[in-house]
Amino acid sequence: MHRLVVKDVARHYGRRKALSQITFSCDAGDIVGLLGPNGAGKSTLLNILATLLTPSRGSVQYGDQQAVDGAVVRGLIGMLGHDLFLYPELTARENLTFFAHLYGLPNAARVVDAALARAGLTERGDDLVSGFSRGMRQRVALERALLHDPRLILLDEPFTGLDQTSTAALVDRLKERQRAGCLIVMATHDLDVADGLLTRAIYLKNGRMVASDTDPSGLADRYRQAIT
Repeated sequence: MHRLVVKDVARHYGRRKALSQITFSCDAGDIVGLLGPNGAGKSTLLNILATLLTPSRGSVQYGDQQAVDGAVVRGLIGMLGHDLFLYPELTARENLTFFAHLYGLPNAARVVDAALARAGLTERGDDLVSGFSRGMRQRVALERALLHDPRLILLDEPFTGLDQTSTAALVDRLKERQRAGCLIVMATHDLDVADGLLTRAIYLKNGRMVASDTDPSGLADRYRQAIT
């Protein structure tokens, strides 16, 4: 998946327009930020990119594939949403092992060991997730989303509730995936963290794309100008 092209995408719920005429493109190695106030349509757009929602109009092109290709496209996508999709009654290792088998990964034990190491949780791998802090659960959930080496990574408010150490660890992991040629799209309100990290910013308001730029710095000022 070397390129993502979103063309004239809209999503309607009856008469309510959650998204209207969203058009942009990005390439492998990009970190794209979906920025806007609550209700701007950021999560709806992420769900469309994840093929969890079908657009009412328009299309999404994933490299040479479209969402109609189903499993082919979904096998290239990893998503971290508001729901971390972790089972609190299982350990971190058991959670990751479950998803490794779900993805049909060979050498699941080795893959899980590597994921725990990247999350900095090797010594806590056999502890129940229910006893983890928000930051620790977030790190496990991120590795869960990356187990199958997806080329498109979708993140919905990934920095919410994280302390500085956990935020820095997440930023480092995203930069590592960026260097590996992944395409990352994330919705975030944390402009201080996103400043200098994003290669492209998409500004949304009331379901519409009101601006877009590729300037990596001064994000907060440009956000205020675009939204107001």
